Amino acid sequence: MLRSASVRLFSPIVTPFSILLDGLDRCLTRGLRSLAIIFLGLLVGWWVYVPIHELLHAAACAVAGGGVSRLEIDSMYGGALLARVFPFVVSGSEYAGRLSGFDTRGSDWIYLATDVGPFVLTIFPGVWWMRRAAFSRRAFAFGASLPFAMAPFLSLTGDAYEIGSILVRNPVLRGDDVFKMAAVLGRTPGAPWAGFALAALLGVVWAFLTWWAGAGVSYGVSRSQSLSGASKAMARPPSEPT
Repeated sequence: MLRSASVRLFSPIVTPFSILLDGLDRCLTRGLRSLAIIFLGLLVGWWVYVPIHELLHAAACAVAGGGVSRLEIDSMYGGALLARVFPFVVSGSEYAGRLSGFDTRGSDWIYLATDVGPFVLTIFPGVWWMRRAAFSRRAFAFGASLPFAMAPFLSLTGDAYEIGSILVRNPVLRGDDVFKMAAVLGRTPGAPWAGFALAALLGVVWAFLTWWAGAGVSYGVSRSQSLSGASKAMARPPSEPT
């Protein structure tokens, strides 16, 4: 009984990664060849995801009522091309991409919306896509889905921390790079380390909640598709006896 209680306790933490590993196992039907295809899909998915993610930061900020002045996207991810389309995009960045110039009008809600915006892709289609690709044993699609499905966990040291820092409501702790923030605090007498730890923890909690929201949508979509398929089968006239 104790073991069962422990499994239930840690299930919300373990499940996202067990589903990832189960999906990987299902897609490795051809051994190393399948692994290479998954890796190729991952590279393509990441290359596509990065600029979409950054543009959604800018879009979320604008929709929430903020202003966008500078969005950096590395040329590797199409920054030069996107700079021709969007006047606020600049090719080249210290990171893969970064919204470095934006105005929240002093509103934490706009700031939060700006950070959260891109992760709608995890809620849908990310998690659903990953589970669907795994079920169908489609190695390339499974690899390509991973940046979308697992984005909240990939952002734990970036956007997730920043979301946590907004919730802590201490301007000193705000930033999108947890390592740089730790370095700054290390040079600051009386630094608010407790607040920093709380911001990081809240970012982790947010990441799991976002993934589980995606899992809920995935279940709903899959169930809807199953019911639709069953309805069509029932509506189909019976075959004539031979």
